Amino acid sequence: MTDTPKPKKNAPKIILGAIVILGSIYGYTKYRHATTHEETDNAQIETYFVPILPRVAGFVKTVNVHDYEQVKQGDVLVEIDSEEAKLALSEMEVDLEQARIEVTSSKANLASLQKAITAQQAQVKTAAYLKSKAERDLTRNTELEKAKAITNQQLLDSKDQLELANIKYFGAIDEITSTKSKLAIQEAAVQRAENLVKNKEVKIAQQKLKLGYYQVVAPVSGKIGKKAIEPGQFIQVSQPLMTIVDNNTFWVVANFKETQVQHLRAGMEADLTIDAFPNEKIKGKVVSISESTGAKTSLLPPDNSSGNFVKVTQRIPVKIEIQDLAKYKSMLRAGMSLEVSIPLN
Repeated sequence: MTDTPKPKKNAPKIILGAIVILGSIYGYTKYRHATTHEETDNAQIETYFVPILPRVAGFVKTVNVHDYEQVKQGDVLVEIDSEEAKLALSEMEVDLEQARIEVTSSKANLASLQKAITAQQAQVKTAAYLKSKAERDLTRNTELEKAKAITNQQLLDSKDQLELANIKYFGAIDEITSTKSKLAIQEAAVQRAENLVKNKEVKIAQQKLKLGYYQVVAPVSGKIGKKAIEPGQFIQVSQPLMTIVDNNTFWVVANFKETQVQHLRAGMEADLTIDAFPNEKIKGKVVSISESTGAKTSLLPPDNSSGNFVKVTQRIPVKIEIQDLAKYKSMLRAGMSLEVSIPLN
């Protein structure tokens, strides 16, 4: 008769001992890791978001992109109806041409007055000479009449000549004075006309610049977010139309507990594990540590002035650059969650 093997009485003890040993090893490993690393799962992939805002109001003519489409810097995203702006530019150009004609006419009048002054200056010079000659003749004839060398009539004729010379001289002076006054007025008119032309040229340049705004272009390369417009809509200045997500630049913002940051420094290496790709081991480096908690920089920071205060461990944002970014760029999306582990050297 064959003996049935009896269960070993020590097997449970051996299994229990193995479990205790393995648990101790695992516990020590976790403890050792916790004392040599700072970790957080409160972290996200970040990038730049560029809002697309129109600089002019109007009706949307065409929308040239779709949601989540890749675009390049300079691509025309939206076209706004610009017919009214083009008509306004045409009117401005007609007004400018009229203003230039006015400048030409004013300058012609100014040149005519300048020419007249030149001629009048010659007349004044001649009249002054004749006046001076008549004065000398009268002085001489006065002496000659006293000496009975000429008749009294000849003396009277000399006086008449001086009076006539004075009339011509002062008439020439009055005429040139009047013309110079007109010249000053005309110079001011030319200046006003030229200033008007410059003003209209500036307005035309502004209108041409404004016409360029009726094509809304991509300021950066990236991917379109969800667009908020369709053709035919009327849009206002600075109304959000869509957002471009920069898919060339990514970084990590990890929110560590305030009790952890005492061990963190810029330049430290970081191990990054993205939730969506747990098998990818990505390296990073600490770039900077925020000077305030995330709560303090939020749009609605907490107000504890009421006295209803409950102490909560705060989080400090830490910016981490992704090393070898080009290798992982295609899998990264802004907002992705990840775990961050920073070895303490």
